[in-house]
Amino acid sequence: MSEQIHKVVIIGAGPAGWTAALYTGRANLEPVIFEGEAPNTPGGQLMITSDVENYPGFPEGVLGPELMEKFKAQAVRFGAQVKSQNITKVDFDASPFRLWSGDEEILAHTVIISTGAKAKLLGTPKEAELMATGGGVSACATCDGAFFKNVEVAVVGGGDTAMEEANFLTRYASKVTIIHRREEFRASKIMLERCQNNPKIEWALNKTIDSYETEKVGVGVLAKDQLKAINLKDSNTGEISTLAAEGCFIAIGHAPTTELFKDILETDETGYLVTQPGKAATAIPGVFASGDVQDHYYRQAITAAGSGCMAAIEAERFLESKGL
Repeated sequence: MSEQIHKVVIIGAGPAGWTAALYTGRANLEPVIFEGEAPNTPGGQLMITSDVENYPGFPEGVLGPELMEKFKAQAVRFGAQVKSQNITKVDFDASPFRLWSGDEEILAHTVIISTGAKAKLLGTPKEAELMATGGGVSACATCDGAFFKNVEVAVVGGGDTAMEEANFLTRYASKVTIIHRREEFRASKIMLERCQNNPKIEWALNKTIDSYETEKVGVGVLAKDQLKAINLKDSNTGEISTLAAEGCFIAIGHAPTTELFKDILETDETGYLVTQPGKAATAIPGVFASGDVQDHYYRQAITAAGSGCMAAIEAERFLESKGL
């Protein structure tokens, strides 16, 4: 058993985790942040995002991985200790809390959970590559919609998220086609009607994505595949048709990374960790959650960073209340 009891342990290293590390580091709490290792993605979803143009302070935009490196460097500057390991087990039954990374046991007075969420993808060939390189596939219209001005794009999904994404994208795209595998929708009636009444939205129903058609753009090290069309498979007949599109937004939901806390912390009906209203505190005193692991609504880097700040301040005040 570890004899050292850390004041703050942070699990996960996206915008929320690094911000929590920065604030607790500046408060001289010597946080330890477990950023994870493969197959997880240290740095969160921004590590597979190309251009980020909506994070304040970067008027020319910034690459997702570069932004995360800046977050990390700032947290380390103020004393955050970084562990490139996964936390594999937790025990929050008593204080100090017990965590494990493999066989290594870690003790902590407070824990900040910032394990994030991952967009659900289709698994179509080239999908992950086109998303990682900014080649036309995305899971966030708010993040990437402005890159698709005056071109045709598609949205995949049949729920409220897909309808919201499609409506939002009509601000930029010349045409938005909603691809859905059925004719029935999970979306609410009002959201569906908004799309049905939008003249820039068209429909490809009873269709699934069979493959992506791309072309090479750029030269040298800047060369990459760019989406040009989507081959659709008819759900009833199996017939293949082609839809011209330079962008494809996958809107079939997100999955919060909460497996580690199953039956330990409360989750909502969609699996996100539940925190106290307006706070980062969970139902277990001393355990906090920040970022996309507890936010199914905004899911933005800036809101994740803000909730990381909240978790850090709450953790600091909790430690003060305990005389630690």
